[in-house]
Amino acid sequence: MNDSIDIDFIYDDADRYCSEIAELYSYTEDCEFVHTQCSYEELSKAHGLPRWITASQSEQKRFLVTLQNMLEVAEKERRMVAMQAILYLVQGVFGEVDSEEEHLEQVQKNARLVYEFGIFNSFVELLGMELENTAAATSALRKPAVSVADSRELRCILNVLYTVVETLRTPREEENDEDKQVRDAFKQEIGQPMLGEDPLAIVLFTMVTRFCSGSAPHFPMKKVLLLLWKVTLTSLGGLRDLQEQKNSVRQQHNLPPLPEDTYEVCRTMRPASPPASAADLIEQQAPRRGARGGKRDNMNGEKNSSLDDPFEGGLDRDDDLMREMEGLKTGSDDEMPPTPPRPATPSVVQKSLPWKPKVRQKDLEQFLEQTRAKFVGFQVKNDHTSLAGLPQPIHEGVKVLKQHLYQSLSELQIKREEEIAKNPLSRPETSVDQTPSECLYQAMLPNLPQYMIALLKLLLAAAPTSKAKTESINILSDVLPEEMPTTVLQSMKLGIDVNRHKEIIVKAISGLLLLLLKHFKLNHIYQFEFTSQHLVFANCIPLVLKFFNQNILSYVSAKNGVPALEFPKCVIGDQPELTAENIESGDGANYCWRNIFSCINLLRILNKLTKWKHSRTMMLVVFKSAPILKRALKVRQAMLQLYVLKLLKLQTKYLGRQWRKSNMKTMSAIYQKVRHRLGDDWAYGNDMDARPWDFQAEECALRACVDRFNNRRYGNNGMDPDFKPVDNCLLSVLGENVDLSEEFKDNYERWLDQEVFGRQVDWDLMIDRC
Repeated sequence: MNDSIDIDFIYDDADRYCSEIAELYSYTEDCEFVHTQCSYEELSKAHGLPRWITASQSEQKRFLVTLQNMLEVAEKERRMVAMQAILYLVQGVFGEVDSEEEHLEQVQKNARLVYEFGIFNSFVELLGMELENTAAATSALRKPAVSVADSRELRCILNVLYTVVETLRTPREEENDEDKQVRDAFKQEIGQPMLGEDPLAIVLFTMVTRFCSGSAPHFPMKKVLLLLWKVTLTSLGGLRDLQEQKNSVRQQHNLPPLPEDTYEVCRTMRPASPPASAADLIEQQAPRRGARGGKRDNMNGEKNSSLDDPFEGGLDRDDDLMREMEGLKTGSDDEMPPTPPRPATPSVVQKSLPWKPKVRQKDLEQFLEQTRAKFVGFQVKNDHTSLAGLPQPIHEGVKVLKQHLYQSLSELQIKREEEIAKNPLSRPETSVDQTPSECLYQAMLPNLPQYMIALLKLLLAAAPTSKAKTESINILSDVLPEEMPTTVLQSMKLGIDVNRHKEIIVKAISGLLLLLLKHFKLNHIYQFEFTSQHLVFANCIPLVLKFFNQNILSYVSAKNGVPALEFPKCVIGDQPELTAENIESGDGANYCWRNIFSCINLLRILNKLTKWKHSRTMMLVVFKSAPILKRALKVRQAMLQLYVLKLLKLQTKYLGRQWRKSNMKTMSAIYQKVRHRLGDDWAYGNDMDARPWDFQAEECALRACVDRFNNRRYGNNGMDPDFKPVDNCLLSVLGENVDLSEEFKDNYERWLDQEVFGRQVDWDLMIDRC
């Protein structure tokens, strides 16, 4: 992709419906569409059902009841035939339609029928059965190489569940009130316990952890992750809905609404021109310098660095990146070598900055402390209004700060937690609203660290910069065929399928993690902090930097897809003959939607983890993230550039004066595109501020607050044992069931002799004391 072309990408919760459904299937599964059709035709013929499209509504319902009963038979093969027949129905009975529009109509109709008849819940139960199928796991463990054939039943179940979830989640173009009621009911039900005591999301999380532990290598991880992401998206709501939810919660706490919508602002912003990096400058000057020794930066991420495997120690220093970190004398943005002229583009006059500045209460307090210490010589605690003795410019400064004062929900929640900790009896916590986010966090809490580690392991294995030695787990089990390719055409098809498979896994994990962080933060700040800390402990920060340590322009424009093999095109109408030319042609777009979506999500996750956290910001500096992030600015997409610039802004004062002088165009882009925090010294901070040991106390204090919150709300039935009321009712105390140890039961008679019969009790004195 040319770095001068603006990318017309609109960020959303997911891609178009047809693309999301097509990504569920790998190209290796194309032969299985015939199997599902044959299973349906076999059963429909046996029960005298005509073509599904021409059958009456009563005939369709009777056939669905028959299929649902067959799901409960003990014979595995008969049950599998019924599962495939139902899958054929939710796939839109592609053998009876002539166009994609007619196919989409059948998918929407049949998915709703499957849900209303309770077949969706039946498949959730079947998923639980397959989860405990030790025979399949044992068989897969014995094989030297697991293939797509080892997950036949699981893939069928997951295909049905995913198609129903994605179809009912997506609003229809011509939706009536009844359709909306069904969709709302489904959204509410999907987050509730559906299998025993666990919601569907927890069942899927369990599959992820078991796969990463190596006990179930046959689990089709791409389908599991896609379904987990879409179940979470359906139950919690999309990111585009968070703006309205935040304003609603802020209104409940008497706070003003948010000043602007991030997505709308990004849509109106023009991408910044990418500044020249030190690596680019060195490459352009290399012919004049001649050959030089040492390593050169490999844009494909093949250099030796600790980012090759964030789960292993060590940090190798790269010459080019370190030169940029230290600042080259000739490597400034303004002293770029001559570049070929580009066509003139119309300039858009921007009369104001895109974001309204913000000021924290803490910033105002700090400003008053410093000015009072300078001009008055004493402090006035908890006084933010008195300005006696201060000069007039300070009055005006305080006025400006108060005009842009912004109080977040997180600050309110932290203040409330401090009040509960100080006054547990007089200021106890009232009942907690059982929102979808709260229910999911409660269910995830016991194993949340394991869930985060498993997701990051999968992200590492799917990263395009990962080497074979770092892939401790095989994520290709549901894409590799039983027999390896024997022709060049088959090899090309499989190679594209493998790359596409990894891209989809990255897309699902990045979308899922961002959803969890955003919704947990809205629900309670310490739920967000608990999740964030475990992501940081699992080396999420170097892992994301490793992901971006590649040629991002090539990644966002990758053509890992064959339109002719995408579902439902591969089963509707006449199929073209596959050749090497039409396999490599792609869809004609100049960017890949899922890859840009993944990049933006990962950048937003990195921003979430490092914002206002000095020790984590220092991790960005230690892992030499500045040149890596600067290369990402070559992608001319406003939202992606915004979050790159935010990450650069966090660490500019730690990179040194020379770096700032050498990267003035980057500094200007930060000033123009990123929100200003009045009083923030990001552009002129002292290098001495970059002392990481001064900030470790913040992480420890935060961990203590998070543990106290979890113990208070979710431990001991949500109550601190030190402040649990004493039960003084004689009947309830004597009627309480007490578990006696075996040792006590064996020595019960001896205890009676020593503690009861062998002691003299003055009952009169005891009665007087009572």
